[in-house]
Amino acid sequence: MTKPVKPDIYARVTGQIVADLEKGVRPWIKPWSAERAGGRVLRPLRHNGKPYQGVNILLLWGSALENDFSSPVWMTFKQARDLGGHVRQGEKGSLVVFADTIRKTETDDKTGEETEKSIPFMKGYTVFNVGQIDDLPFHYYAKPEPPAIPEAERTERLDRFFRNTGARVRHGGNRACFAPAADFIQMPPFPAFRDAESYYATLAHEMTHWTGHASRLDRNLDRQDRQHYAREELVAELGAAFLCANLAITPETREDHAAYIAHWLKALKDDKRFIFSAASHASRAADHLEGYQTQEQSRIEAAA
Repeated sequence: MTKPVKPDIYARVTGQIVADLEKGVRPWIKPWSAERAGGRVLRPLRHNGKPYQGVNILLLWGSALENDFSSPVWMTFKQARDLGGHVRQGEKGSLVVFADTIRKTETDDKTGEETEKSIPFMKGYTVFNVGQIDDLPFHYYAKPEPPAIPEAERTERLDRFFRNTGARVRHGGNRACFAPAADFIQMPPFPAFRDAESYYATLAHEMTHWTGHASRLDRNLDRQDRQHYAREELVAELGAAFLCANLAITPETREDHAAYIAHWLKALKDDKRFIFSAASHASRAADHLEGYQTQEQSRIEAAA
Protein backbone atom coordinates (compact mmCIF):
# COMPACT_ATOMS: atom_id res chain seq x y z
CA MET A 1 0.00 0.00 0.00
CA THR A 2 1.34 3.43 -0.93
CA LYS A 3 1.83 5.66 2.07
CA PRO A 4 -0.07 8.96 1.64
CA VAL A 5 2.17 11.98 1.21
CA LYS A 6 1.74 14.56 3.98
CA PRO A 7 1.08 18.02 2.60
CA ASP A 8 3.96 20.40 3.28
CA ILE A 9 3.71 23.27 5.72
CA TYR A 10 3.09 25.87 3.01
CA ALA A 11 0.22 23.85 1.57
CA ARG A 12 -1.33 23.21 5.01
CA VAL A 13 -1.26 26.88 6.02
CA THR A 14 -2.46 28.10 2.63
CA GLY A 15 -5.28 25.54 2.67
CA GLN A 16 -6.44 26.83 6.04
CA ILE A 17 -6.50 30.48 4.87
CA VAL A 18 -8.27 29.50 1.61
CA ALA A 19 -10.91 27.58 3.55
CA ASP A 20 -11.60 30.64 5.73
CA LEU A 21 -11.83 33.00 2.77
CA GLU A 22 -14.12 30.65 0.84
CA LYS A 23 -16.47 30.71 3.85
CA GLY A 24 -16.45 34.50 3.70
CA VAL A 25 -14.29 34.80 6.83
CA ARG A 26 -11.22 36.98 6.89
CA PRO A 27 -9.33 35.60 9.91
CA TRP A 28 -7.51 38.90 10.40
CA ILE A 29 -10.80 40.76 10.93
CA LYS A 30 -12.03 38.97 14.02
CA PRO A 31 -15.51 39.90 15.30
CA TRP A 32 -14.68 40.10 18.99
CA SER A 33 -17.67 40.69 21.27
CA ALA A 34 -17.57 43.48 23.83
CA GLU A 35 -17.43 41.17 26.83
CA ARG A 36 -14.39 39.25 25.61
CA ALA A 37 -10.81 40.44 25.56
CA GLY A 38 -11.86 43.94 26.55
CA GLY A 39 -13.82 44.25 23.31
CA ARG A 40 -10.71 44.43 21.15
CA VAL A 41 -8.48 42.29 18.95
CA LEU A 42 -5.27 41.19 20.64
CA ARG A 43 -2.05 40.04 19.01
CA PRO A 44 -1.40 36.35 19.76
CA LEU A 45 1.26 36.06 22.47
CA ARG A 46 3.74 33.35 23.41
CA HIS A 47 3.86 32.08 26.99
CA ASN A 48 6.53 34.70 27.78
CA GLY A 49 4.45 37.61 26.48
CA LYS A 50 6.36 37.97 23.21
CA PRO A 51 4.00 38.54 20.26
CA TYR A 52 3.85 36.18 17.29
CA GLN A 53 4.77 37.55 13.87
CA GLY A 54 3.76 37.08 10.24
CA VAL A 55 1.54 34.21 9.19
CA ASN A 56 1.38 32.85 12.76
CA ILE A 57 -0.82 35.80 13.69
CA LEU A 58 -3.34 34.75 11.04
CA LEU A 59 -3.18 31.09 12.01
CA LEU A 60 -3.83 31.77 15.68
CA TRP A 61 -6.49 34.40 15.04
CA GLY A 62 -8.24 31.87 12.80
CA SER A 63 -7.98 29.16 15.45
CA ALA A 64 -9.26 31.52 18.15
CA LEU A 65 -12.24 32.42 15.96
CA GLU A 66 -13.05 28.79 15.17
CA ASN A 67 -12.75 27.60 18.78
CA ASP A 68 -14.08 30.70 20.56
CA PHE A 69 -10.89 31.24 22.58
CA SER A 70 -10.74 34.53 24.47
CA SER A 71 -7.14 34.40 25.72
CA PRO A 72 -4.40 35.71 23.43
CA VAL A 73 -1.76 33.45 25.02
CA TRP A 74 -0.50 30.21 23.45
CA MET A 75 2.16 27.67 24.45
CA THR A 76 3.49 24.23 23.60
CA PHE A 77 2.62 21.11 25.59
CA LYS A 78 6.09 21.18 27.19
CA GLN A 79 5.90 24.88 28.07
CA ALA A 80 2.53 24.28 29.76
CA ARG A 81 3.97 21.34 31.70
CA ASP A 82 7.05 23.34 32.75
CA LEU A 83 4.72 26.03 34.15
CA GLY A 84 2.81 23.44 36.17
CA GLY A 85 -0.12 23.32 33.75
CA HIS A 86 -1.86 20.39 32.11
CA VAL A 87 -3.39 20.37 28.63
CA ARG A 88 -6.84 18.85 29.05
CA GLN A 89 -7.29 15.40 27.58
CA GLY A 90 -8.76 15.42 24.09
CA GLU A 91 -7.81 19.04 23.33
CA LYS A 92 -6.62 19.66 19.78
CA GLY A 93 -3.63 21.92 19.28
CA SER A 94 -3.14 24.65 16.67
CA LEU A 95 -0.48 24.85 13.99
CA VAL A 96 2.22 27.52 14.03
CA VAL A 97 5.37 27.64 11.94
CA PHE A 98 9.03 28.36 12.52
CA ALA A 99 11.38 29.55 9.78
CA ASP A 100 15.17 29.49 9.90
CA THR A 101 18.21 28.63 7.81
CA ILE A 102 20.81 25.92 8.02
CA ARG A 103 24.35 26.34 6.77
CA LYS A 104 25.76 23.61 4.55
CA THR A 105 29.31 23.26 3.27
CA GLU A 106 29.62 22.05 -0.32
CA THR A 107 32.82 21.00 -2.10
CA ASP A 108 33.36 21.71 -5.78
CA ASP A 109 34.18 18.40 -7.53
CA LYS A 110 36.64 20.06 -9.94
CA THR A 111 38.48 22.59 -7.78
CA GLY A 112 37.99 21.09 -4.33
CA GLU A 113 37.00 24.55 -3.13
CA GLU A 114 34.53 24.60 -0.24
CA THR A 115 31.64 27.05 -0.12
CA GLU A 116 28.99 27.62 2.50
CA LYS A 117 25.34 27.94 1.56
CA SER A 118 22.40 29.08 3.64
CA ILE A 119 19.38 26.87 3.07
CA PRO A 120 16.03 28.19 4.33
CA PHE A 121 13.62 25.76 5.94
CA MET A 122 10.28 25.87 7.67
CA LYS A 123 8.74 23.48 10.15
CA GLY A 124 5.43 23.38 11.94
CA TYR A 125 4.71 22.70 15.58
CA THR A 126 1.67 22.61 17.82
CA VAL A 127 0.57 25.11 20.45
CA PHE A 128 -2.40 25.24 22.80
CA ASN A 129 -4.43 28.20 23.94
CA VAL A 130 -4.51 29.01 27.65
CA GLY A 131 -8.22 28.18 27.50
CA GLN A 132 -7.25 24.54 26.83
CA ILE A 133 -4.88 24.26 29.80
CA ASP A 134 -5.57 23.78 33.52
CA ASP A 135 -3.41 24.62 36.56
CA LEU A 136 -1.31 27.39 35.04
CA PRO A 137 -0.24 30.30 37.27
CA PHE A 138 -3.22 32.55 37.95
CA HIS A 139 -2.09 35.51 35.84
CA TYR A 140 -2.49 33.48 32.64
CA TYR A 141 -6.24 33.34 33.23
CA ALA A 142 -6.75 37.02 34.06
CA LYS A 143 -9.04 38.70 31.54
CA PRO A 144 -7.48 41.77 29.94
CA GLU A 145 -9.27 44.92 30.96
CA PRO A 146 -9.65 47.75 28.45
CA PRO A 147 -7.63 50.76 29.60
CA ALA A 148 -9.77 53.47 31.17
CA ILE A 149 -8.47 56.28 28.96
CA PRO A 150 -10.64 59.35 28.25
CA GLU A 151 -11.54 59.60 24.56
CA ALA A 152 -9.70 62.91 24.14
CA GLU A 153 -6.52 61.42 25.59
CA ARG A 154 -6.91 58.29 23.47
CA THR A 155 -7.33 60.40 20.33
CA GLU A 156 -4.22 62.41 21.21
CA ARG A 157 -2.26 59.18 21.73
CA LEU A 158 -3.30 57.91 18.28
CA ASP A 159 -2.61 61.30 16.66
CA ARG A 160 0.84 61.28 18.21
CA PHE A 161 1.55 57.76 16.95
CA PHE A 162 0.79 58.62 13.33
CA ARG A 163 2.37 62.09 13.56
CA ASN A 164 5.65 60.54 14.74
CA THR A 165 5.99 58.71 11.42
CA GLY A 166 6.46 62.02 9.59
CA ALA A 167 4.03 60.94 6.86
CA ARG A 168 2.29 63.76 4.96
CA VAL A 169 -1.47 63.39 5.39
CA ARG A 170 -3.89 65.61 3.47
CA HIS A 171 -7.61 65.82 4.19
CA GLY A 172 -10.41 66.39 1.72
CA GLY A 173 -12.65 64.60 -0.74
CA ASN A 174 -14.34 61.27 -0.14
CA ARG A 175 -11.54 58.78 -0.82
CA ALA A 176 -8.73 57.37 1.31
CA CYS A 177 -5.58 56.46 -0.62
CA PHE A 178 -1.80 56.69 -0.74
CA ALA A 179 -0.20 58.50 -3.69
CA PRO A 180 3.24 56.90 -4.19
CA ALA A 181 4.51 59.37 -6.82
CA ALA A 182 3.87 62.41 -4.61
CA ASP A 183 4.40 60.41 -1.40
CA PHE A 184 1.39 61.55 0.60
CA ILE A 185 -1.75 60.03 2.12
CA GLN A 186 -5.16 61.41 1.21
CA MET A 187 -7.91 61.04 3.82
CA PRO A 188 -11.52 62.25 3.89
CA PRO A 189 -12.18 64.86 6.59
CA PHE A 190 -12.35 63.50 10.12
CA PRO A 191 -16.12 64.23 10.50
CA ALA A 192 -16.83 62.06 7.43
CA PHE A 193 -16.11 58.92 9.49
CA ARG A 194 -18.72 57.35 11.75
CA ASP A 195 -16.37 57.57 14.73
CA ALA A 196 -12.74 58.28 15.63
CA GLU A 197 -11.83 54.59 15.64
CA SER A 198 -12.94 54.19 12.02
CA TYR A 199 -10.78 57.14 11.02
CA TYR A 200 -7.66 55.77 12.67
CA ALA A 201 -8.24 52.22 11.41
CA THR A 202 -8.51 53.59 7.84
CA LEU A 203 -5.39 55.68 8.39
CA ALA A 204 -3.57 52.54 9.60
CA HIS A 205 -4.40 50.90 6.26
CA GLU A 206 -3.07 53.81 4.22
CA MET A 207 -0.02 54.07 6.48
CA THR A 208 0.78 50.44 5.68
CA HIS A 209 0.74 51.36 1.97
CA TRP A 210 2.97 54.36 2.85
CA THR A 211 5.64 52.03 4.28
CA GLY A 212 5.98 50.39 0.86
CA HIS A 213 7.39 53.54 -0.79
CA ALA A 214 10.83 53.15 -2.42
CA SER A 215 12.39 55.36 0.28
CA ARG A 216 11.14 53.08 3.04
CA LEU A 217 10.47 49.31 2.70
CA ASP A 218 10.46 49.49 -1.10
CA ARG A 219 7.57 47.24 -2.10
CA ASN A 220 6.41 47.46 -5.70
CA LEU A 221 3.33 49.71 -5.55
CA ASP A 222 2.50 49.64 -9.26
CA ARG A 223 -1.28 49.95 -9.58
CA GLN A 224 -1.22 49.02 -13.28
CA ASP A 225 -0.59 45.34 -12.53
CA ARG A 226 -3.98 44.32 -11.10
CA GLN A 227 -2.81 41.01 -9.65
CA HIS A 228 0.27 42.55 -8.09
CA TYR A 229 -1.72 45.38 -6.58
CA ALA A 230 -4.21 42.91 -5.19
CA ARG A 231 -1.29 41.46 -3.23
CA GLU A 232 -0.35 44.93 -2.00
CA GLU A 233 -3.94 45.44 -0.84
CA LEU A 234 -3.69 42.19 1.12
CA VAL A 235 -0.43 43.41 2.68
CA ALA A 236 -2.15 46.68 3.64
CA GLU A 237 -5.19 44.93 5.08
CA LEU A 238 -3.04 42.55 7.12
CA GLY A 239 -0.66 45.31 8.20
CA ALA A 240 -3.57 47.48 9.32
CA ALA A 241 -5.04 44.57 11.31
CA PHE A 242 -1.69 43.95 13.03
CA LEU A 243 -1.25 47.65 13.74
CA CYS A 244 -4.81 48.05 15.03
CA ALA A 245 -4.19 45.19 17.44
CA ASN A 246 -1.10 47.03 18.71
CA LEU A 247 -3.05 50.28 19.07
CA ALA A 248 -6.13 48.70 20.69
CA ILE A 249 -8.55 49.76 17.96
CA THR A 250 -10.89 47.64 15.84
CA PRO A 251 -9.81 47.09 12.20
CA GLU A 252 -12.05 48.66 9.58
CA THR A 253 -13.66 46.29 7.07
CA ARG A 254 -13.07 47.86 3.66
CA GLU A 255 -16.07 47.29 1.44
CA ASP A 256 -13.96 47.91 -1.66
CA HIS A 257 -11.88 44.86 -0.75
CA ALA A 258 -14.68 42.46 -1.59
CA ALA A 259 -13.47 42.73 -5.19
CA TYR A 260 -9.98 41.62 -4.14
CA ILE A 261 -11.03 38.40 -2.42
CA ALA A 262 -11.31 36.53 -5.74
CA HIS A 263 -7.79 37.72 -6.65
CA TRP A 264 -6.48 36.64 -3.24
CA LEU A 265 -8.04 33.20 -3.57
CA LYS A 266 -6.58 32.72 -7.05
CA ALA A 267 -3.14 33.85 -5.89
CA LEU A 268 -3.30 31.59 -2.83
CA LYS A 269 -4.23 28.59 -4.96
CA ASP A 270 -1.57 29.36 -7.57
CA ASP A 271 1.23 30.03 -5.08
CA LYS A 272 1.27 28.23 -1.73
CA ARG A 273 3.83 30.73 -0.40
CA PHE A 274 1.76 33.81 -1.27
CA ILE A 275 0.20 34.24 2.19
CA PHE A 276 3.59 33.80 3.89
CA SER A 277 5.06 36.60 1.78
CA ALA A 278 2.09 38.93 2.33
CA ALA A 279 2.02 38.33 6.10
CA SER A 280 5.77 38.84 6.34
CA HIS A 281 5.55 42.16 4.48
CA ALA A 282 2.64 43.18 6.72
CA SER A 283 4.57 42.39 9.89
CA ARG A 284 7.53 44.40 8.64
CA ALA A 285 5.24 47.32 7.82
CA ALA A 286 3.68 47.33 11.31
CA ASP A 287 7.13 47.05 12.91
CA HIS A 288 8.41 49.88 10.69
CA LEU A 289 5.64 52.20 11.90
CA GLU A 290 6.27 51.17 15.51
CA GLY A 291 9.94 51.97 15.00
CA TYR A 292 9.21 55.67 14.55
CA GLN A 293 7.83 55.80 18.08
CA THR A 294 11.13 54.57 19.55
CA GLN A 295 13.05 57.07 17.43
CA GLU A 296 10.83 59.93 18.57
CA GLN A 297 11.13 58.94 22.22
CA SER A 298 14.91 58.79 21.89
CA ARG A 299 14.92 62.25 20.33
CA ILE A 300 12.82 63.68 23.18
CA GLU A 301 15.03 62.11 25.81
CA ALA A 302 18.19 63.41 24.09
CA ALA A 303 16.75 66.94 24.01
CA ALA A 304 15.73 66.88 27.70
